[in-house]
Amino acid sequence: MSELPKRTCAIERLVTHEKLVAATLAGTKTQQRRDGVYGFPGERFELQGVKFEITDLRQPGLGEMTEQDAQSEGYPNLEMYKALILRMHPGMEWDVEHPVWVHEFARVDE
Repeated sequence: MSELPKRTCAIERLVTHEKLVAATLAGTKTQQRRDGVYGFPGERFELQGVKFEITDLRQPGLGEMTEQDAQSEGYPNLEMYKALILRMHPGMEWDVEHPVWVHEFARVDE
């Protein structure tokens, strides 16, 4: 990514849901999709004393999401991920063209 977009929220808000924090700590969640930018490659955040670093930031459409991406989000499959997102955002439709920011991250062992 040659030019970084404007940050829209604090990196500490990237992963907040209790189950997703647990999945991140367990190593099964390595991506977080958001409508805005919460952090940039090289930036770090901490969950329960464990450090993580953003390794990639990209903006695909929702329709580009794969089964592997859903698993990297901490869900068993894409259908379960879709159902949860639509339940969390009443009135939202799964618009395959809608761009989202994918924050990829990895645990940092210091």
